Amino acid sequence: MRRPTTRTALRAAAAALALSLTLAACAGDGDGGSADPTPTASSEEAPTPEENPTPTAEDIAALEAVTVEGDAGAEPTVTLPSTPFNVSAQVARLVSDGSGDVIAEGDLIELNSVWLNGKDGSKAASSWENGAPEQIIVNSTKLAAAISEVLVGGKVGLRFAYAYPGGDEGAQVAVAEVGAKRPGRAVGTPVEPADGLPTVELQDNGLPLIKEFVNGPAPTELIVQPLIEGEGPAVASGQTITVHYTGWLWDGKQFDSSWERGTPFPVENIGAGGVIAGWNEGLVGQKVGSQVMLVVPPEKGYGEEGSGESIPGGATLVFVVDILAAS
Repeated sequence: MRRPTTRTALRAAAAALALSLTLAACAGDGDGGSADPTPTASSEEAPTPEENPTPTAEDIAALEAVTVEGDAGAEPTVTLPSTPFNVSAQVARLVSDGSGDVIAEGDLIELNSVWLNGKDGSKAASSWENGAPEQIIVNSTKLAAAISEVLVGGKVGLRFAYAYPGGDEGAQVAVAEVGAKRPGRAVGTPVEPADGLPTVELQDNGLPLIKEFVNGPAPTELIVQPLIEGEGPAVASGQTITVHYTGWLWDGKQFDSSWERGTPFPVENIGAGGVIAGWNEGLVGQKVGSQVMLVVPPEKGYGEEGSGESIPGGATLVFVVDILAAS
């Protein structure tokens, strides 16, 4: 699994500065090969109180002085009260409430945002311009506390402002808007799997665990086994899909999980994308909302070279993939 090339500056900024998220990819060389993948199995928790102090009255007042203008659904005009602009702690405020569904812990939301440099007030990035809103799971153990407090219990359509302290360079300032929400896990009709495959058990939050692995030789062909059949449209080649996944070696050793990082993983151009062949071949045609087990032989995974320390050469891989969205 190698960390994906970011689609936009927004993704890098949001991951590094605002949301404390780490994105990792189940990626190959784009044509189903296994060139230069670097395993990643990191999990970043939200900052502790010591790492992320409570905002002061001055921090709150500073963010209140940031003006946000413009209609809902479009990029707002954001103006800092003065530059350089800074805060001493992460701070957020609700700019305007939404009128859609209530946002709950565990929801997958679509988030547009525009970022400003506190040093001079210039625009750093905008998902409205790039057409690439973030897909994030509302998870209070992974997101910055200031953001979680605004999101949980709010409604789709809400706008919030956020500032992240930046030292001598000034704060990073964002205004974000929730455009939609979707289930943060597979939802549909359970499917009885074929004999001879690992047994999957789901936790209350949807996290898949392997309850029992198979004692025996690994399959030599790609196996695509739906575990839950969703009710959405079938995934088409060329789409960008958003998934949650966990990956194990055939012997049961886990090597990666987007669930542990608290954020789903986007796969661009599925069918010919920058992921292993087992994903490109196995996920096209599956319905949005489905959960799919992929048993991937070496030639459709990382081959005889393997991938770093976590995936040895010649490894057969087992993935459980929840398909959350496709566009």
